[in-house]
Amino acid sequence: MRKGQKVSITEAVSSVTYFSDRTPRTTDEELKDAFCTLSEYRDGGVFAGHYAGFSEWERHPSGDEIVMVLDGETTLVFLEKNEERKNVLTKGDLIVVPQNIWHRFESPNGVKIMTVTPEPTDHQIEKPQ
Repeated sequence: MRKGQKVSITEAVSSVTYFSDRTPRTTDEELKDAFCTLSEYRDGGVFAGHYAGFSEWERHPSGDEIVMVLDGETTLVFLEKNEERKNVLTKGDLIVVPQNIWHRFESPNGVKIMTVTPEPTDHQIEKPQ
């Protein structure tokens, strides 16, 4: 979608394929059908996804990321001063991930999420030091 066009989040998320076993080693290619782009936004985009499992660590050096749970549950883990801080999010919850904070998702029972994500994004499988 381009800027200035109406988007049905419900319709967009219903068009993605549920990915049932995400791991930190899951590739972008394997996940491509589990996510969709809702709109361009600034230097990144608005994205939605539907999956279960655990993501790799990521951070966004260009700005804050907004994460909203559309359905299900996830634990969004922030890495701050080498300590993990867990944020349990359920349907309707929203959190802002501060710029440059390493974070990952733990979603063993499945989640539908929407994010407003600045790019580029740094990824790392192992816990950053």
